[in-house]
Amino acid sequence: MHPPLSPPLSLSVSIVVHDSSPELLQQVLASLLRAATVAGAAGYLGQAVVDVLDNSPDPDQRRRVQEALSRLPPEDVVSVRYTRLPENRGFGAGHNTVLDAMASDVHLVLNPDAVLGEDALRAGLARFAGDTDIALLSPAVRGVTGATEYLCRRYPSVLVMLLRGFAPQAIRRLFRKRLDHYEMRDLCTGEREVDILLASGCFMLVRSAALRAAGGFDERYFLYFEDYDLSLRLGDHGRLVFCPAMQIVHHGGYASSKGFSHLRYFIRSGVRFFHDHGWRWI
Repeated sequence: MHPPLSPPLSLSVSIVVHDSSPELLQQVLASLLRAATVAGAAGYLGQAVVDVLDNSPDPDQRRRVQEALSRLPPEDVVSVRYTRLPENRGFGAGHNTVLDAMASDVHLVLNPDAVLGEDALRAGLARFAGDTDIALLSPAVRGVTGATEYLCRRYPSVLVMLLRGFAPQAIRRLFRKRLDHYEMRDLCTGEREVDILLASGCFMLVRSAALRAAGGFDERYFLYFEDYDLSLRLGDHGRLVFCPAMQIVHHGGYASSKGFSHLRYFIRSGVRFFHDHGWRWI
């Protein structure tokens, strides 16, 4: 572990919500505040600004989100701001609204369903302090049952995306080795850091200068694959690293479990991704 910084790093966080559970969001923010306190006490974090960016169309839903934020305890290190976005232009566009005004050293793209471990920020900021070649850190992830989730990726093929987006479990089992390879299960396990190609947008701890240089998310992707696209562009500005010392619990799910509209976004964004970066069929 590298020694504390002088001065410590500043952090910005963006969380885009759309009909998200206010109760889970409150849990996520509480975990973020705890992790910030630990990182601050260790000398790695100075100040943090958290922007909650609300894409929800329902006024009652927005009110419940604001009430959840009002129940957070006062915090010296972290300030939380709420912004109602005038229209829903997608996941990446929502996060990009903070890009122009971002003055932090490190930025966290965070899902409203990703709960941080208490040591997650300290571990991540310490790695940025120790290695200026790193552009992005991706965490070790567990689901709500405690099972490991593998959210780092190799470059996908169309077959893999079809299996993940549409195939029932019985079919997926037939292609288990191929899917396991795509999910980097051979490397992203245990306590060893690994350089990766693609990171999940549920938790992307990014050097702010690299994020600005990459231009943020490509807003042509309304939902899905925008994180893969950003990962490839961030790779031009530094290393992307799986950092198992950073740990989170993810309450999310796959596109196939979220209804027809999500499947439509999945297909549309997948076609755009392969068109932009190259088709790999099998």
